[in-house]
Amino acid sequence: MDFKSIMCALFVVTVWGVNFSVIKLGLEELPPILFSGLRFLIVAIPAVFFIPFPRTSVLHVLGVGLFLGVIKFGLLFIAMENDASAGIASLLLQAQVVFTIVLSALVLKEQASRFQIVGAVIACTGFGLFFMSQTGSVTLLGIALILCAALSWAVSNLIMKQLQQVNLLHFMVWVSVVVPLPLFALSYYLENDTPISLVLSSSRQTWLALLYVGPVSTLLAFALWGWLLGRHRAAVVTPFALLIPLVGIVSANVILNEQVDTFELIGGAVILCGLTFSVLGERLFQFFSNTAPVKRKVS
Repeated sequence: MDFKSIMCALFVVTVWGVNFSVIKLGLEELPPILFSGLRFLIVAIPAVFFIPFPRTSVLHVLGVGLFLGVIKFGLLFIAMENDASAGIASLLLQAQVVFTIVLSALVLKEQASRFQIVGAVIACTGFGLFFMSQTGSVTLLGIALILCAALSWAVSNLIMKQLQQVNLLHFMVWVSVVVPLPLFALSYYLENDTPISLVLSSSRQTWLALLYVGPVSTLLAFALWGWLLGRHRAAVVTPFALLIPLVGIVSANVILNEQVDTFELIGGAVILCGLTFSVLGERLFQFFSNTAPVKRKVS
């Protein structure tokens, strides 16, 4: 990758990593389901009036809207309100990598490589360590909600695997059209029956949080990510996503003064090692195999 592309990739993962801390700030005043619905409404309007429908099936848009927009983000925001810190949420959500590997094997009959299997086992060991944490950074309910969100994300990944030469920016805008109404309906019955007055009374911090998680984190970041995927091989671009939980934990410490205990630090390191092994293991093995010195036989 050239320097410009590398900087774009680092910018995107930084935006997505900091996103978790910004979500926390937004949830200080707005309930999670309403906040999530507003995030997608800001993305959809007015962009949908200028961006054409993506070259794919309506069912693909509806499916990703349901699993990624409604279920994944709904559960994630609920967990982050009281049951998970921003940094830990950014890390646990990466369970979607493991779930995607498993579902791809079960549903799409894709054969998982030995590196993906070993990496998944290592990552699951790291996830297990969070059940031993005593700091209150995440509750058992928070773990369950985020893992369910990660599973829903994995399902949407399977749907997006069916897309071919689809503009990601166009796709995400139209996915965002699907999401707000179901979330607003759920919010009305489960959270607050006067959402308009609640939104209008929100502070500048909440509106800035919405602008960040909407136009910046969704539209701008996905547009750049789509540009990178169109210019470079996916195998070169996607490993940058491994930096998201690192950015998430560091930014949560700086912005929200969140702390992690020993078990969480060890668990996070194990998870990142497992994810790295799953994504990069085969390429690293081939690299070191090709660069290893060849022993000559002495005659």
